[in-house]
Amino acid sequence: MIKFHDLKKGDYVIADNDGDKKRGEVIDLNNDEKQVCVDTGAQGFWYETEQLSTIEITEQELTDLKFHKHVNEDGTVKYSKGAFRMLTPKEGDFSRMEIWYRDEQRHIGTPIPLNILQNHFHEMTKVHLNTESFD
Repeated sequence: MIKFHDLKKGDYVIADNDGDKKRGEVIDLNNDEKQVCVDTGAQGFWYETEQLSTIEITEQELTDLKFHKHVNEDGTVKYSKGAFRMLTPKEGDFSRMEIWYRDEQRHIGTPIPLNILQNHFHEMTKVHLNTESFD
């Protein structure tokens, strides 16, 4: 389950409609009813937060989001999208990371799901993190 206050328009989540789980994008939020409208490809449907789950950050997710990867000599891995940078301890390890954009830097000491990374990206760049290029 995802906390309602952790969701923003543009976030990617997994929506569960009676066992049929599909990846989708949050397109609207109903603050009064604490419901989330998710577009899973055809159109948007409203879900309770109990019907939503997070997506784990993986190498493939970052590739799909158009991040460029650079393995450093010390084994750390830097991912970049435009001026946004993310440094992880080693390849495939997203348990902690350092992110920065221009002069703003954040240290994340625990694993976070993709939607939280998207929220950090948006707060820092004022642009939604999605599959479009950001160069």
